[in-house]
Amino acid sequence: MSARTGRLRGLCLRHVSSTRQTSHTQRRFLNQFISRVQQNDQPALEQRQFRLAVKDNIATVSPNPEDETPLTTTCGSNFLANYRSPFEATIVTQLRSRGAVLVGKTNLDEFGMGSHSVHTPFGVVAQEHDEQQAVKHSAGGSSGGSAVSIATGEADIALGTDTGGSVRLPAAYTGVVGFKPSYGMISRYGVVPYANSLDTVGILAKEVRPITELILGSSGETKGLWAEHDPLDPTSLSPGARRRCASQRDCYNHTGTLPKDPYPLKGLKFGLPLEYNITELSPSIRAAWSAAAAKLQSLGARLVPVSLPSTRHALSAYYVIAPAEASSNLAKYDGIRYGTRFTSPGESDAAIPEGSESEAEGILYARARAAGFGDEVKRRILLGAYTLSSAAMDNYFLKAQKVRRLVRRDFNRVFALPNPLLDKPESFELSELPETVGLEDKWGPTEVDFLLCPTAPTTAPKLEEVLSEEEKDPVSAYMNDVFTVPASLAGLPAISVPMKVQGDQEGTGMAGLQLIGQYWDDARLLAVAQAVSTVVKEEL
Repeated sequence: MSARTGRLRGLCLRHVSSTRQTSHTQRRFLNQFISRVQQNDQPALEQRQFRLAVKDNIATVSPNPEDETPLTTTCGSNFLANYRSPFEATIVTQLRSRGAVLVGKTNLDEFGMGSHSVHTPFGVVAQEHDEQQAVKHSAGGSSGGSAVSIATGEADIALGTDTGGSVRLPAAYTGVVGFKPSYGMISRYGVVPYANSLDTVGILAKEVRPITELILGSSGETKGLWAEHDPLDPTSLSPGARRRCASQRDCYNHTGTLPKDPYPLKGLKFGLPLEYNITELSPSIRAAWSAAAAKLQSLGARLVPVSLPSTRHALSAYYVIAPAEASSNLAKYDGIRYGTRFTSPGESDAAIPEGSESEAEGILYARARAAGFGDEVKRRILLGAYTLSSAAMDNYFLKAQKVRRLVRRDFNRVFALPNPLLDKPESFELSELPETVGLEDKWGPTEVDFLLCPTAPTTAPKLEEVLSEEEKDPVSAYMNDVFTVPASLAGLPAISVPMKVQGDQEGTGMAGLQLIGQYWDDARLLAVAQAVSTVVKEEL
């Protein structure tokens, strides 16, 4: 991006107003798209094609190179409001080869930092549960635009990024399916980084099946995403590691055909984390969680309480690690060598006195970051810079990394399947377990196949309440990630499926039921999620 772009004007209306096809939902100011592919660029869909919406922190190129208003990759930030990527993210290219037709770039919290998609200069993302009352609710964040594009039927598949729950939380709020794969399965090349050790590309859809077809492959001609290594992404698992991990798991059939019959729930063990039954959990969601567990038990599944002692510290550790990595990643946005330069009216480079370039560079740097970043991004940069300082690193960043290892160890202890990334199983002390966890035998407590828990502690709040709370206590929104962050810290696959909630008079009546699996057990997790989703949809 040129460092001399000049003053920025017309941010909020530039991209959406250029659209030739404006849907009814967009006119109601849901703001789910930042830029759209123009109608004359959209041919009729052929067989096996599908409409794809892409979160605007994932690089894309326009379908038509001669388009006067090519798609941008803004990351929901003033700093990149005019940025057009010269290359495309690997995941977008992979989906195009599978029949994806790009319909637009979706709105998000700036650089993926937020839980309600309100930290964006392109308009707050919202969902309307009741058109007559026109009461807007939060769409979740940071992939709120992607979730709304699925909920409104404007896309069949949407890409998001999940750092601490940014795909699963919007999915829960909007009543769609949100999947976060194992860390290292889907390429991150072309994704603007927030926190490198946590960022994961996620997929949203109305049902589980389309996601399963992409991950595992739907025909013998196209292999699943799980098998595709990207040499451009250093965090992408190697082909050998992928084959080794898949050989230790079920449901990774190499024929490329998916089974027609649903995965049997009878005999599966689902763990109910004791630490997830927090006081902040809405009674209506607690009741729906219990009802779902009871229904699964009636179908032959076994529900057992499990303990994840370190997860009570996971949220705190996440909000040390993620901002620390973000402060490093965003250091390059200076308005001089990278990012939009924000200049005052009448100011030019010629006005800088000779010999004072370094001083002027510092002034420009401060001005650009003050104007380019929003309040939430500035807050996290400051937090991250402090935790990485010599005075605080030992007390915060290094301790948070230790907590992260303990969280990963807790998950490895409760899952029946071993973690394929470890040479040998981790050991633990029985004395560390709470008394409420019973022992299966003398070797320890029951080991489970999956964890079953809510995706978020509440249903989607009203948007006006979110905005009011942001002004009074902006950090309070971090609590929404309490159930999604642990799996992100451990790099585990997790999926949120829609769950109806009774007694939610002022909300949307929908919540998310989250399933978490052991590392690289994505194939079986998707198969079980399909079966669980069907049961929950029919019975609750």
